[in-house]
Amino acid sequence: MAVEQMRTSEDAVLGGRLVLRQPLKGHRVGHDAILLAAACSARPGDRLVDLGAGVGAAALAVALRIEDLVVTMVEIDPALVILARENAASNGLAERARAVQLDVGAMSAAFVAAELAPGGADHVLMNPPFNAAQNPSPDRGRRLAYAAADDTLGVWLGAVAGLLRPGGTLTLIWRADGLSEVLAALAADFGAVTVLPVHPRPDAAAIRVLIRAIKASRGPLSLLPGLILADATGRPTAQTETVLREGAVLPLAEN
Repeated sequence: MAVEQMRTSEDAVLGGRLVLRQPLKGHRVGHDAILLAAACSARPGDRLVDLGAGVGAAALAVALRIEDLVVTMVEIDPALVILARENAASNGLAERARAVQLDVGAMSAAFVAAELAPGGADHVLMNPPFNAAQNPSPDRGRRLAYAAADDTLGVWLGAVAGLLRPGGTLTLIWRADGLSEVLAALAADFGAVTVLPVHPRPDAAAIRVLIRAIKASRGPLSLLPGLILADATGRPTAQTETVLREGAVLPLAEN
């Protein structure tokens, strides 16, 4: 569907510092994108690529926080690419953030044609589809955002390994119950893996894991204390509030 025909809303995140135009139907920006941004350890002057960027929430949140960061948002849906470009412009980030239409599973020549040279990125963000493709949503946008094929993880990590320079950093978010498959898939090209579990409440099992991994590193695995999103009464914890509303970073971004 063309953007002109798409019903959209403008929604503020990070306490109003970032305003995003996004579709009313389909995948909507949620906590995952902001948590992913808060886990990114990029520094001023770095080059960051966001795979599966959607309307640009995670990448633009990082660019808003880090001066001189150069961002490329990669998205397969052409309507979302247009919205990501508009969001970069409306938030004053167009000079440092661009969006390209590209399938993450495309051949390396397609990445080069999109000015994404092998080994040219310092950081990659990745929020891929991570739910099994059973009973897929009739909405195309939700299918693209959520439904994973059997080879999705391997394909996306292959693209990341090609994009990152040696020593470059991958930051990704995934289902907590899929942690073992992520660790196994990372083993070939990445090390120094650090895992931050995300729990909905103090008494609940983790529902997400935020993961940082370094290309071509032999560093050991580290497991950080979990992030608790809400207290026993359902109110956001102080740490959650500072991340989601004030733009604070998570421990993954500090190390």
